[in-house]
Amino acid sequence: MQASNLVELISFYGLRFIFAVILFFVGWFLIKLAVKMAEKGLENKFEPTLTRFTISLLKAILIVLLVITAASTVGIEMTSFVAILGAAGFAVGFALQGSLANFAGGVLLLIFHPFKVGDFIDTGSHLGKVIEIQLLYTIMNTPDNKRVYIPNGSLANNSITNFSANSERRVDMVFGIGYDDDFEEAKAIIKEIIASNEKILSEPEPIVRVSEHADSSVNITTRVWVNTKDAITVNFDMHEDVKRRFDEAGIGIPYPQMDIHFDPQVSDGFASRKEQLILNKKLAKEKKLEVKPETEIE
Repeated sequence: MQASNLVELISFYGLRFIFAVILFFVGWFLIKLAVKMAEKGLENKFEPTLTRFTISLLKAILIVLLVITAASTVGIEMTSFVAILGAAGFAVGFALQGSLANFAGGVLLLIFHPFKVGDFIDTGSHLGKVIEIQLLYTIMNTPDNKRVYIPNGSLANNSITNFSANSERRVDMVFGIGYDDDFEEAKAIIKEIIASNEKILSEPEPIVRVSEHADSSVNITTRVWVNTKDAITVNFDMHEDVKRRFDEAGIGIPYPQMDIHFDPQVSDGFASRKEQLILNKKLAKEKKLEVKPETEIE
């Protein structure tokens, strides 16, 4: 190679290399600026977890684009590299399709907010308080203080009951009394208990009505509205107070039962046949005889 050609080659690629370096540093500065602007723009619009992930993803994409651009400026052929990168991405995505489903579910949960940290929810398979919402898993504490990790993919594809979404809840209860008891008196007692409980709201108005003539009881349905945080306490208090007041008033709370009546003649017949069978078996055992079927008398 002639010296002049070598000088030209160095000059050509040297200038490109210098330009690529300048482009890289300028691009890096612009990426940092774009990331800061994105952080400020997303700060109060999404959950912190989703914001951090979005910023990291944006930064990674911009850096990859910057590296490809700088390498292309120097003259490096990037077509094969991009093809290899795409194939590797496809292979990794196929291998991690379950995790990607959980990841997509986590993004949906963080965007649409069906629940938030601190909410008490029912996922169908688990009931508890949300401790943390991650990109792949949601962490819950059950009422008996068990830590549960639920894949976000299953949460995004199933029904979720959020007990904390509304500030007020209705508590439904059914109290059964005997058919011989005065249901008007029972209703009056329940209404007195409701009026004395400070945690029960006056609006919407509580409902105390006879709802069913059951097999063993007359059922009185009671519906009261409370603040969500008081729902469990009010349910316990109402059942305890109603039982106590019903006992004081002599109102019974029946339980399912069945009365069976026998016809004396039929029952005596059953008894005699049973006694005869026992006696036959006993005689056969003592005499070591087989009990044979009766033969027809000629």
